[in-house]
Amino acid sequence: MPKSQLTESRLLASKEEIAQLSRRKFLGFAGAATGLIVVASSCKKETTASKSTLDGVDLGSGDPGILNYAYALEQLEAAFYTQVIMSQYSGITAAETSFLTDIRDHEVAHREFFKNALATGAIAALEVDFSSIDFGSRASVLATAQAFEDLGVTAYNGAGRLITSPDYLVLAGKIVSVEARHAALIRELVTPGSFADNTALDANALDGARKPLDVLAIAGKYIKTKINASNLPTY
Repeated sequence: MPKSQLTESRLLASKEEIAQLSRRKFLGFAGAATGLIVVASSCKKETTASKSTLDGVDLGSGDPGILNYAYALEQLEAAFYTQVIMSQYSGITAAETSFLTDIRDHEVAHREFFKNALATGAIAALEVDFSSIDFGSRASVLATAQAFEDLGVTAYNGAGRLITSPDYLVLAGKIVSVEARHAALIRELVTPGSFADNTALDANALDGARKPLDVLAIAGKYIKTKINASNLPTY
């Protein structure tokens, strides 16, 4: 399958990249996106998440706020994997390139999925900070990828109970299952046989869950843009 070639001036992939994804991959999200766009459109007037305030970019409240929260995380992951493929680490294998390119394409599709669903209620593009990552080092890249994927799984799991719309909950479940596949693959690349070890699962063989504020505190190391999550639902 042909892989898209990105230039250094495009760290955050544009809409044109979606056209470069394979039809098979992107249409896997299209059916779900249609339903989400219809529901989210009815909420557009209820959120001011696209506006910046003195306290940072406001994610908004209710279900639209949770969607913007997910959108922020997908922006971060898409930007990271885009940079990974642009500046490949030393000794990367053909198989690793293929795996990481596929994950990049998934994260770009997730990002555009939320952006299109939220429409005018979507927050602006976030500015990222990857200065602590050595993209020339396999160990640094895969350790960061593992941290991002594990964080993403716990983020979706933690947000599930805050979602009121059954449609949103189903769609979040579809996305978190993809994130879990990524997490398992990255763990296997780091340490063969560790894809579902006891560092990923609890005593009941369940993935963990984190509250939005806890997730954003961790992700904040890599996001320059100040985010205001004070209006998100809590538990």
